[in-house]
Amino acid sequence: MAGRTLFSPGGVGRGRLGRPLPTLLLAAGVAVWLLLRPELFLSLPMAWRLPLMLVSAWALGAAFLRPLALEVGQGRLWRLSGAPLSRWALWGVAGVVVCLEVWR
Repeated sequence: MAGRTLFSPGGVGRGRLGRPLPTLLLAAGVAVWLLLRPELFLSLPMAWRLPLMLVSAWALGAAFLRPLALEVGQGRLWRLSGAPLSRWALWGVAGVVVCLEVWR
């Protein structure tokens, strides 16, 4: 795995956001939650729904691609999937989903 594992923060970024396993588990949880409860996004107006769906798709896709990018090693895919902005966006999407569930 090019010297990096799912459990160690080697590579892009240090700390909590540098570990791919928690982000992968969070992405899986949000994806399953949205599959089971799609009406969370349906309750929003279209002006909010479309950008939230696009950011969600990007953040979830980057989180699911990160272990593959760690396997491949250095390169464009590794840099793009390891960008801190995609990890922050994933946590933001998870927060929005939780807030929508509590508010509903």
